[in-house]
Amino acid sequence: MISPAEFTEAVSAFASGVVLVTVRDGRDDIGTTVTAFASVSLEPPMVLVSIGAESYLNEVLHRQDRWAATVVGADQRALAGRFAAEGRPSARLLLASVPHHRGPRSDALIVEGGPAALECETRQRVTAGDHVLFIAEVLAVDYADPAPQPLIRVSGRYR
Repeated sequence: MISPAEFTEAVSAFASGVVLVTVRDGRDDIGTTVTAFASVSLEPPMVLVSIGAESYLNEVLHRQDRWAATVVGADQRALAGRFAAEGRPSARLLLASVPHHRGPRSDALIVEGGPAALECETRQRVTAGDHVLFIAEVLAVDYADPAPQPLIRVSGRYR
């Protein structure tokens, strides 16, 4: 059997895009940085995101089906770090000085200036080890801008 450290080292060699997942939960806004995000289907347009089963975001995504995914730009590295920090405050506070808006379909906070942002609605939840896969239909492309370079994470570092 492989150790968690061995597995982490092996999969960290795989370059991943960086995405902010945000969701509105009543009067609060929750968000986190993820690298386990992928396109699943073209017809209908679907994506998936992997969220830690013990996380508060997992709990919220079991209550709220609609959420947003913002692809983080290379110049938004600090923002990705803020959303990845332990004990982070509300997403509204993390975005206080950053251009953003609410998605009209999800009501989730969407950061402006990245390569793309999607509004999604969960269609299926799959428990996978210590994570839950949220498979969602893309309700809308909030924006897609080919100009900004995406932020990439590889070997445990942003690039």
